[in-house]
Amino acid sequence: MAALGEMAVLAHKFITAPQASSSGFCNVIKYGTLCRTVVWPCLPPLLMYQYIRSKDEDYYATEVLYFKSGSRDSKAFYDTSRLNGSGHWRLQQDLETIRAAANSE
Repeated sequence: MAALGEMAVLAHKFITAPQASSSGFCNVIKYGTLCRTVVWPCLPPLLMYQYIRSKDEDYYATEVLYFKSGSRDSKAFYDTSRLNGSGHWRLQQDLETIRAAANSE
């Protein structure tokens, strides 16, 4: 436990050391201003872009699977009439497995 306390004290000193001098304190203010004006405004668009690319990749994989299966029933792979994205073929299969296990006599 003493080692854990020493690590906490060391971490606290590491974080508060830049504020020890006036120039260090000014640097903390500069970095904070940079983060608020440059970094934070860029994060939401980047995260949204990452989310869209991920969804696009999932839908592309489903499209390729549908094309290579030779099937003409697109609802078997992605049923748009289902709620909240549960129309994906893998989710449909999992839900059917759960339903069958829950309703077995």
